[in-house]
Amino acid sequence: MTKAEPLLSLRGITVDLTGPHPARIIDGVDLTVQSGRATALIGESGSGKTVIGNAVIGLLPETMRTQGELLFEGRALLELPESQRRALRGRGIAMIFQDPLAALNPSQRIGRQVAEIPRRHGLRRAELRQTVRGLLERAGIPRPEERARAYPHQLSGGLRQRAMIAMALSGEPRLLVADEPTTALDVTVQKRILDLLAGLQRQFGLGMLFISHDLRVVSHVADDVVVLYAGRVAESGPAREVLTHPCHPYTRALALSVPSVHTASLIAQPIQGAAANPADRPSGCAFHPRCPLAQERCAVEVPPLRDTAPGRRAACHFAAEVANA
Repeated sequence: MTKAEPLLSLRGITVDLTGPHPARIIDGVDLTVQSGRATALIGESGSGKTVIGNAVIGLLPETMRTQGELLFEGRALLELPESQRRALRGRGIAMIFQDPLAALNPSQRIGRQVAEIPRRHGLRRAELRQTVRGLLERAGIPRPEERARAYPHQLSGGLRQRAMIAMALSGEPRLLVADEPTTALDVTVQKRILDLLAGLQRQFGLGMLFISHDLRVVSHVADDVVVLYAGRVAESGPAREVLTHPCHPYTRALALSVPSVHTASLIAQPIQGAAANPADRPSGCAFHPRCPLAQERCAVEVPPLRDTAPGRRAACHFAAEVANA
């Protein structure tokens, strides 16, 4: 992999649901993650964000088929045998799940779970114990030796998430896939976890695919943003530009739906209507039934993802009008 190449690259990725009711869940998604940068994948629940995250790490069920170009450090992941994909999980690519209580093994102590990957290196017990202690400290867990002996249910939500981060770091990955890692936490703990992830990313030069529905969270961690709607990319580009000057009506609606903490007079405006189901998306632009700018062509023509400015793309027939609104 040369310096010019992204750490992770998705080109034209599709995910099809097979079986008696086939459907295209993910439709032609492009995104990249650079080393040392965070790309946020944002959208409402059901938009397909977690499906993409699971496709990257290779955890989709057999009922879903992935096609397209999925490269990690220049390696075509979809062409690798399962044994090699499995070897990359935890070492090259690590995942931080939304619900650590569900992801952690309730019958094993935290230290044993954090030690799972280092144990494969044949470390002696004393070395392994020191390694686990260091990983827990790196994840910001106080009294690491005591917490290593605890079971998941004995820790708070924030400490469980930090334990998940310690597990993710144990394989020294180059890419973190963080799937809504702060959703179940209160605001104060959210900020601490986000600060921790940002600090670790800078310290180790990690790339991060950060999956979220919360624009306030995304604005704190993301360098780049990909906005997903009904399994398709609506808009992408540098986070600051996309979130403050959107070129797609959906991105603009997402921004307006978040209460401002800076402007007391700005009232949140919920998006009208229900989010489209990727398995049964409307014809044309999937957002057109909810879009205030929709015209007849929007119900018929799928808008291509086009350049709107250097480094920015949007899939809207009226991107220029949205940008100038």
